[in-house]
Amino acid sequence: MKLLIITAITEFEKDIKSMLKKASVKAFSYRNVMGYKDVSEEFIESNWFASEMNETESLLFYAFVKKENVDLFFQLVADFNAKQETKAQVDVAVLQIEKSN
Repeated sequence: MKLLIITAITEFEKDIKSMLKKASVKAFSYRNVMGYKDVSEEFIESNWFASEMNETESLLFYAFVKKENVDLFFQLVADFNAKQETKAQVDVAVLQIEKSN
């Protein structure tokens, strides 16, 4: 068993749910979170809003997944991210579960 942790902007909610379904993830949890990005090192010309700390309405998903489904989910995310025309991406991490019941 693995634990997937997924973060993305709220606009990707339906896409993530679809990817989870395609990867045979039957149960997951998610919640709204506020994401922050420090852009103080960017040039002022490229920082449209001229703020050092940008906030983004985001989602945090977590799911216990069979290890044989993890690679498929990662591939679905990679394919999705490759098609994005914006800087926004779906980020995913996987953790090994030592014990669960």
